[in-house]
Amino acid sequence: MEWITVLNYPIYLAIFICIYGCLAIGLNIQWGYAGLFNAGVAGFFAIGAYTSAILTSPWAEGRLGGFDMPFAVGLVGAMLLAGLLAWPIGKICLRFQSDYLAIVTIGVAEGIRLVARSEDWLTNSARGISGIPRPFGDLPYGKAQLVYLGITALILLIAYVLVERQAVSPWGRMMRAIRDNESAAQAMGKDVPYRRLEAFILGSALMGLAGALYVHLARTITPDAIDPMLVTFLVWIMVILGGSGNNRGVLLGAIIVWIIWSMSEIVTDQLPSEYALKAKYGRMFLIGLLLQIVLRFRPEGLLPERLRKDPRDQDRPADEKDTTPTVAGKGVN
Repeated sequence: MEWITVLNYPIYLAIFICIYGCLAIGLNIQWGYAGLFNAGVAGFFAIGAYTSAILTSPWAEGRLGGFDMPFAVGLVGAMLLAGLLAWPIGKICLRFQSDYLAIVTIGVAEGIRLVARSEDWLTNSARGISGIPRPFGDLPYGKAQLVYLGITALILLIAYVLVERQAVSPWGRMMRAIRDNESAAQAMGKDVPYRRLEAFILGSALMGLAGALYVHLARTITPDAIDPMLVTFLVWIMVILGGSGNNRGVLLGAIIVWIIWSMSEIVTDQLPSEYALKAKYGRMFLIGLLLQIVLRFRPEGLLPERLRKDPRDQDRPADEKDTTPTVAGKGVN
C-alpha cells in the first residue's frame, strides 16, 4: 500500500523510540528509584543484543550460534543473561558509591565491548553476526516494519505497566526511601544491599531486552552498534530531560531526544560531503544545549517525580501545613 510506503520513516522512528523507551525505563529503575549511577548501559544492551543474535541466528562456521530458535526465546534469553550477569557485577560494583560506581560500570561496559570486538568464536569479532531473523520478516518491507512496531510497542507497554505498578507499591516506596536516606532505611530494618542489587538486576534485564529488540530490527549486530555515545549518553539525557523517578517522564524524554537526534541527521545528510561529517558533531551539541536549558529552568525534568504529600495537611490551616514533601528530591547515596 502507498500509505505504508509514505509512513516508512515515521514507523522506523517509532520503533526506535520504543526500543529506547525500554532502555530509559530500565535506567529509571536504577537511578530514578534506587539512586544507582550506572554509566554502563551500553554493556547490558550489548549482552542482550548478542544473546538474542546467537540464540536465533542460523548456523555459521567459526562462531557460537546456529541455534535458530524463535524470536520469543531470544528476548527471554537476552533478559535472563543480562540479569544473571548483572548479579555478580552488582555484587562487586554496588559497594562503591556515586561517581565511583559510575567509573566502575563504565569499565565493565568497555570490557564487554572489547570482548565483542575481539572474540571470533563468540561474536565473530568486528565482522559481527548477520542473518538474524525478524518476526514476519517475509512480509513486504513496509508491512514487516509496521508489524514489528506493533510488537515493540506492546512490549514497551507491558514493561511500563509492570514497572509502574511496582513503583506505586510498597516496593517502590521502599526503593525511594533507600535512595533518599539509606541510613534511615537501614535503621528501619530494610536490607539495603539486597534491594539495591534487586533494582540493578531488574533495570539491567530491561536493557538486555532493548538490545534484543534492536538486533531483530537491524538483523545484524557489530561492536559499532553498541557505541556508548549512542546508548549510554543518549539514554541518560532522556531520563534527566524527561524527569527521573517518573516513567512517563522518561518516555517523554525518549520521544523528544530521539526525534531531535534523527531529524538532525536528515538535515546534516543534505549538506555537501565535506561539511556533513563535521556537522554531525552539531547534533550532539544540540542535544547538550537542550539538556542545559532544561536543567537551568526545570532541573527536576519536564515531568518530574510526583512527590507524596503528608495526609495530615488536609486538616491543618494553610499557614500550618508542612511544606516538606514526604519523598525528598534526588540524592546519590
